[in-house]
Amino acid sequence: MARYIGPTTKIARRFGEPIFGTDKDFEKRNFPPGQHGLARKRKKSSEYGMQLREKQKVKYTYGVLERQFRNTYEKASRMKGQKGENLLFLLESRLDNLVYRLGIAPTRAAARQLVSHCHITKNGVICNVPSAQVKPGDVIAVRERSKSLEVIQNSVASAHKYSWLEFDSKTLTGKYLNVPVREEIPETINEQLIVELYSK
Repeated sequence: MARYIGPTTKIARRFGEPIFGTDKDFEKRNFPPGQHGLARKRKKSSEYGMQLREKQKVKYTYGVLERQFRNTYEKASRMKGQKGENLLFLLESRLDNLVYRLGIAPTRAAARQLVSHCHITKNGVICNVPSAQVKPGDVIAVRERSKSLEVIQNSVASAHKYSWLEFDSKTLTGKYLNVPVREEIPETINEQLIVELYSK
């Protein structure tokens, strides 16, 4: 199972926002990485550079590597509607992302680990595939013997609520109500740049 295991704060500093979640090191050094940081004169990015940067940001945000991201984009391009929005909807519908959105895990990386370690069920069946697509109406829950895990309890206590998700903190069961509207997705992503990049 491929995943990014390199330094996260360095990547977050490159994009200028905490794309991996709350990060104390990022808050201390909220400037570009490198020997000279802010003092270094940075060339203005080309159009291609901006498009590539946006694609890389989305990849790191959702924890997807290049081949899987490309396959997701191709799937989105075959769907009806706008390609960029379809891409975001497919990424939002991943099981690991929904476990994170429901508040079961504090970060997407932690959500991926919970899924791959068989702590999560989808429609009552254990699912250990983080990239599994969840459809509206599907029920996501924490496995009975995993409900007492400290990381899950702490995360649920400080969870955000989203209009397209329903979650019962007592039974640790959530439901994917519907595909979110583009405006409801909180990440600052310009998906049109990604479409332009892959259209070349």
